[in-house]
Amino acid sequence: MSRRVAILRPEPGNAATVARARAAGLDPLPMPLFDVHPLDWTLPDAARFDGLLLTSANAVRHGGAGLAALRSLPVLAVGSATAEAAHAAGFAVAYPGSTDVADLLRDAPGFAQLLWLAGRDRTAVEHPALAAIVPVYASDPIALEAAGAAMLGGGVALIHSARAGAQLAAELARHAIPRASVRIAAISRKAAIAAGPGWEAVAIAAAPDDDALIAAARSLAIDP
Repeated sequence: MSRRVAILRPEPGNAATVARARAAGLDPLPMPLFDVHPLDWTLPDAARFDGLLLTSANAVRHGGAGLAALRSLPVLAVGSATAEAAHAAGFAVAYPGSTDVADLLRDAPGFAQLLWLAGRDRTAVEHPALAAIVPVYASDPIALEAAGAAMLGGGVALIHSARAGAQLAAELARHAIPRASVRIAAISRKAAIAAGPGWEAVAIAAAPDDDALIAAARSLAIDP
């Protein structure tokens, strides 16, 4: 038996993960829980900073023309997807780190004035090197219709972030769908914890990337 695998991340990543899941022999169901869009932002003086912190590839996708003035700054990137997006946009990635921003800041000493191009909704982070935080994109929740939410029952949901885990739990509760009817594959332990307890089964990716997450989902989706 093969269970349907719900892909919850926003576009354009959703379509990419759907294609990878299908190539891995899974039955993917595109179901974005967020809509990502750019925000108007004011470019600070790059000379004030000695590094650029990026915690999501969305900051690169939606940062717009202002990014060009910041390409002289070395980048601290959270996660491989963010590092790849920054490199493709012409940035020099000094530290491609883990999926946790606090861990990255701890493991990348030597910066005193970091500019963080962030999302409007983000995890609070305190660090002496964070000199400025500028939101450049927003990720707005998408409410699931009853029919779509019902399709999650008996399936597997891919969770790419802590916020997605919490949003999935909230949508299931809103539609009175028991968590015990859904299996989840999370990109990190933090994302799994954010989803809360009570799932039929939980798998955590061996590495913070799409291939490892799909492998974790496959272990839940294909019953012997």
